[in-house]
Amino acid sequence: MAEQRKLTCISCPIGCQLTVDLDDDGNILNIEGNSCPRGPIYAKNEVTNPKRVVTSTVRVNNSLVHPVVSVRTVDAVPKDKIYEVMDLIRQLHVDLPVKIGDVLIANIADTGTDLIATRSYE
Repeated sequence: MAEQRKLTCISCPIGCQLTVDLDDDGNILNIEGNSCPRGPIYAKNEVTNPKRVVTSTVRVNNSLVHPVVSVRTVDAVPKDKIYEVMDLIRQLHVDLPVKIGDVLIANIADTGTDLIATRSYE
């Protein structure tokens, strides 16, 4: 066994302490510690291609009442793309009104997911 990684599963509220055994090439040999079937799926994804949903705010051009709009990516994006996603979010300014679910940036940073508004603003 080349490496052992300890993870806290975030797939459900239990927060199982997972142990992932890897060989010298980074292949998964064994996953232990899960209480539900989602644990091994989470561990495999976290070790091979970690992703996160990005949440943030975007500046508004034409409102003193609501200076920012809350946003998030529809799906998780690869961790190595998060800085690029955040750079695009920082550059974005929107005009109101904005409705919940409005796509503000389609296929943000070529991740295959969209940036959407998470609340309606008049």
